[in-house]
Amino acid sequence: MNKIILTEDGSKTLFNETIGEHYHSTRGALQESKHVFLQAGLLHTSTLFPQQEISILEVGFGTGLNFLLSMDYALEHRVPVRYTGIEAFPITEAELQATDYQQYVAPAVWKAYSDHYSACIDNRVELMPGLSLEIVQRPLAEVSPVNNHHLVYYDAFSLQYQPEMWSNDIIEHTTKFLRPGGVFVTYAITGNLKRALTGFGFKVEKLVGAPGKRQMLRATKL
Repeated sequence: MNKIILTEDGSKTLFNETIGEHYHSTRGALQESKHVFLQAGLLHTSTLFPQQEISILEVGFGTGLNFLLSMDYALEHRVPVRYTGIEAFPITEAELQATDYQQYVAPAVWKAYSDHYSACIDNRVELMPGLSLEIVQRPLAEVSPVNNHHLVYYDAFSLQYQPEMWSNDIIEHTTKFLRPGGVFVTYAITGNLKRALTGFGFKVEKLVGAPGKRQMLRATKL
């Protein structure tokens, strides 16, 4: 069961009553997604791979807010994006509509996503020219890595509520989806995560976090 929650910046998130955790920061769902995943993730990565289709993998697709903001940016800046979300428990269409995320993106972006949301589950759908989405409905550990992604959005529930998603084995599995030079970005930062990524051949950066978080992490595969 998921419950709609209003966050401090006026945007909505969901509270997963089974896990006991919110899908986004209660300090602001919108500003967290923009800060961590759009600005520190896609904007940064698109400068590293100019004039290329950017392949994004999101672990913990959730409501699709990170996808919507990325698609909106990609459409405006003419950046082709191939987006894959991994989400073992996709939200319902009713929950999607209840988020009211249409106010944060171009009407065409919201329509393409909301009209084809269910069709994207376990199928790749070209929502607009150069912008495609597939939501893989399986646990991350059951998805075989293909190292052709430019960018990973790691947006699993927090260590406190879903510790198995922050184990060294799962982080190593996730890094195998990235090509050399690819970027791993997440809202969280811990000593163990930094050590693990360094050990897996990444250059780790500590960045200023979204409101409510002092720091966040970005790592580049060497």
